[in-house]
Amino acid sequence: MLFHLAERHRWERAVADGAYTASTLGRELADEGFIHLSRAEQVAGVAERWYAGVADLVLLHVDEARLRSPVVDEQVGTAADGTPLVFPHLYGPLDVDAVVHVEPFTAPAP
Repeated sequence: MLFHLAERHRWERAVADGAYTASTLGRELADEGFIHLSRAEQVAGVAERWYAGVADLVLLHVDEARLRSPVVDEQVGTAADGTPLVFPHLYGPLDVDAVVHVEPFTAPAP
């Protein structure tokens, strides 16, 4: 299972359109070239670093087997202890039928 934090209004629009194209907060697939995803253990850190104080979020649970576009694990940096930081990136739109669960998500305070 992969995860993506989304603004609720963007997700609702995607359901109506049939595909989700927001890469991350304020950035589109067309801007980044991919959609940022996370593994379960990465969600809290992503929320703290990029979404602190953002209201009305949802956490999308994505079944990777249902995606039509490729997912590539890519190193995005290095942790303080020197281990690589690797995140999954979706190279194409997020198919709404690949999202198997949507839950409200409260970001940490800034």
